[in-house]
Amino acid sequence: MSDVVNEPQHYRQSPMECIEAIEGLQLDFHQAQVLKYLYRHRFKNPDLEKQLEDLRKAEFYLNRLIHFAQERIYANGN
Repeated sequence: MSDVVNEPQHYRQSPMECIEAIEGLQLDFHQAQVLKYLYRHRFKNPDLEKQLEDLRKAEFYLNRLIHFAQERIYANGN
């Protein structure tokens, strides 16, 4: 029986687990969420609508990153 908590199959689609990539790249929360949803979108669920849902979640977190970057630019007077 597979361990869906510690080793979910949708995160083991390559030699490196998604969490290993996130930790290795030292990503912050929002960056990690983008990578996580992109990484798993094709593997967690075969339903195309669910895959699209994960892509939209990645988009949500990417938009937050863009928002924060814009705030920093404007705060610095650029």
